[in-house]
Amino acid sequence: QVQLVESGGGLVQTGGSLRLSCAASGRTFSSYVMGWFRQAPGKEREFVATISRGGGVTYYADSVKDRFTISRNNTKNILYLQMNRLKPEDAAVYYCAASQRPMTYSVDYKKYDDWGQGTQVTVSS
Repeated sequence: QVQLVESGGGLVQTGGSLRLSCAASGRTFSSYVMGWFRQAPGKEREFVATISRGGGVTYYADSVKDRFTISRNNTKNILYLQMNRLKPEDAAVYYCAASQRPMTYSVDYKKYDDWGQGTQVTVSS
């Protein structure tokens, strides 16, 4: 297993930006497919973005494409989510997740084995 700790959440106005970070423990970070998910109060967990082990392949939910960027630094063991032009509907608890399954990336939360504690993103209208 790997321990994941998110940070960078907070309060931002509509149209603003935030960068979330997910710090991973251990020396095998590059062996994990990584993803970001979010969950708003009373709603189901929603896929946001995913990235391949080496960072060469990314995939986004339609709702965030062209606004969010997922990236990773395998030397520092950190996953990032740059969020630009934020909207009120982006408000949620954001979670990072890791998987060692044989896949390039995944939009499916059930494919991920390790999760962070989440970080709150609030967007004021």
